[in-house]
Amino acid sequence: MEAHALMTARQPRNRRGYRAAYVLTLVVPLAAGLSYSLRGTAYTPPFNLVEVAPGNFVHLGRQVSFEDPDTDDIANIGFIVGEKCVAVVDTGGSVAVGRALRDAIREHTPAPICYVINTHSHFDHYFGNVAFKDDGPQFIGHRKLPEALGGDNAYVLEHFGRYLGEHPSNADIIPPGRTVDSTLELDLGGKTLRLTAYPTAHTHCDLSVLDVGTGTLWLGDLLFRERLPSFDGSVLGWLKVIGTLEQEHGVKTVIPGHGPIGEDLEAAFADEKRYMETVVSEVRAQIADGRDIDQAVETVGLSERERWLLWDQQHKRNVSRAYTELEWE
Repeated sequence: MEAHALMTARQPRNRRGYRAAYVLTLVVPLAAGLSYSLRGTAYTPPFNLVEVAPGNFVHLGRQVSFEDPDTDDIANIGFIVGEKCVAVVDTGGSVAVGRALRDAIREHTPAPICYVINTHSHFDHYFGNVAFKDDGPQFIGHRKLPEALGGDNAYVLEHFGRYLGEHPSNADIIPPGRTVDSTLELDLGGKTLRLTAYPTAHTHCDLSVLDVGTGTLWLGDLLFRERLPSFDGSVLGWLKVIGTLEQEHGVKTVIPGHGPIGEDLEAAFADEKRYMETVVSEVRAQIADGRDIDQAVETVGLSERERWLLWDQQHKRNVSRAYTELEWE
């Protein structure tokens, strides 16, 4: 698969309790004649959508780098429909993607959008929040998310502000008004969502969302599949969180922040876990041998190279961050 191609949904095996329609990929077109301003031009992106479990709809992001013009649409985002209202899980990396997601919701239900949940602090997961502002939802995130967004504002506006329109400002970056310290349950009407906040892992503010009734677990960027993981928080902390998540019972559908949908939780984490353990083990060996960070960056983890997309863009940075963390343990 070419890295710039739109990722196609992988259909899971049939399981009891799944609607027959689940095996179909639902491509939801934008309303006729409707387009959004993106990168200064009128742009109407194709908007794939898959119902991965009853009431759980996922838009699969493109597997491209942050330097690509389509980097606003790289994250898996979506929504969960209850009898009473709708919860959005991440909103994409631009106003355009957020509006496309909102249109997709309206294709499926007139129910009000009561919650917008952000899984962490990277712009490709929350820039679309502004598209939902007029719906008046509760914006929800990890207790450390407001601080993280505030600290990143200047950087993301400078480098990615074009995805917020012609005159981006701090007002376009919407932080959570409600935060999660450990767990929080939300009632959508016939659907209970359990939100869980984690110690530092991929970032300092990672959050998962579990649809309890269907066993559908939205992991944000705690899980990367096919696309190389990005070390921004703590690689050791991340491995601990994976170990905790692997003990979660009753999960039938696994939604990563990037990459194809999974069915088995341990299997879904296998590649990411192996990569991180390889980097940690080899960095420790480099440190024990007295090799410096520059030597480690050039030699660590090379056995993993052919297994991942966007290796050249991310791997050396991962090794550098791992070395910095591990040299003082």
